[in-house]
Amino acid sequence: MEIKLKKDKDYVYAKIDDTHTTEILMPNTVDNNDSEESIIIEALKNPINSEPLDKIAKKGEKIVIITSDITRPMKSKLVLPYIVQELKKANVDQSDITIVLALGSHRKHTVEEKMQLVGEEVYKTIKIVDSSMDDCKNFGTCKNGTPVDIFTPVAQADRIICLGNVEYHYFAGYSGGAKAIMPGVSSYAAIQANHSNMVKDGSYAGNLDTNPVRQDIDEVGKHIKIDFILNVLQSSDKKIVGAFAGHYIDAHRAACRALDLMYKVNIKEKADVVIVSPGGYPKDINIYQAQKALDNARHAVKDGGTIILCASCKEGFENDIFEKWMMTKTKEQMVKEIRENFVLGGHKAAAIAMTLMKSEIYMVTDYDKSTIEHIGFKYFDNLQDAVDSALYKSGRKSRVIIMPAGGSTLPNYVG
Repeated sequence: MEIKLKKDKDYVYAKIDDTHTTEILMPNTVDNNDSEESIIIEALKNPINSEPLDKIAKKGEKIVIITSDITRPMKSKLVLPYIVQELKKANVDQSDITIVLALGSHRKHTVEEKMQLVGEEVYKTIKIVDSSMDDCKNFGTCKNGTPVDIFTPVAQADRIICLGNVEYHYFAGYSGGAKAIMPGVSSYAAIQANHSNMVKDGSYAGNLDTNPVRQDIDEVGKHIKIDFILNVLQSSDKKIVGAFAGHYIDAHRAACRALDLMYKVNIKEKADVVIVSPGGYPKDINIYQAQKALDNARHAVKDGGTIILCASCKEGFENDIFEKWMMTKTKEQMVKEIRENFVLGGHKAAAIAMTLMKSEIYMVTDYDKSTIEHIGFKYFDNLQDAVDSALYKSGRKSRVIIMPAGGSTLPNYVG
């Protein structure tokens, strides 16, 4: 059979001999033929456990809208005009609106990227700023000891609106909800403390209630009021197929339940070879982001098996600490050190190290070969060679699982 996977903005192809058992793991079919625009409008008209946005905001109030940075697939350009329209209904002046792009610990945007994210009209008429880890106000601490440090323009706003895309997160359980604030617009210390909970029980994809990372995220709303959220769900082809607006917890939980129906896929047997793509740009923009698909694939591969990660990663590592750990430490050192002393950036390296302890990783990438091989991956410049090598190693009648939307698909092994 022939397979195709997205890498950057193009597709790559490979053939698999019929002697192997091959399963394509895709999100469940979503029967929603409504337009993206109508889905957003309907959600705003029917908020969950909340007044509509145009009844919440008031003229003269300073409004902050927090939305995702360029490393996230959130369709801010499509959603933002509807949020602005609701604020106009409330007679809010455009000069009182600030859109904050939630960087977390990521790099700042170029002017072109800002315009790309929010759209030309919104960019021309509304103030757009990147968040900064170095300009925050403290609102206390969470029960886990995490400081609630919030980017000053958000902290000083009269109303806070959070936008986001809901998908699985390898240690926060799910993205979305108050994650726009923690870690989206938090300090370095807050992000580091929150992420340190990743080594605790319960910190895994698809878990909410007993997840210590998510507990921090949700507790932020008890320290600073989140007035309204709009979270969307996207199909594997990036179309918005669901939207949930209203209360920052209740609307988020409704989105998570809908996500499970779409993307949590049961498997009865793990595979010798798992072939995974994050889904192309922007999810494979660098190794830091592509790791999420790699972690999902880990749930589908047998111990001692092979994961083929098909990801451009042309921007390299993204994070300096992540790069240093990957380039200078063994996988055993990384896991040991993250347990003893959590380091932001090192946490991603440790997660990859745990995958390397379980399976071999082949990488089909646009990044530097010597670097990829130095960090413990086997480099390939085309998918077919990687597939042939992995199947030769695993032998005839190998079991293969293919995950074309690896960043959004959560294998759920049921035995």
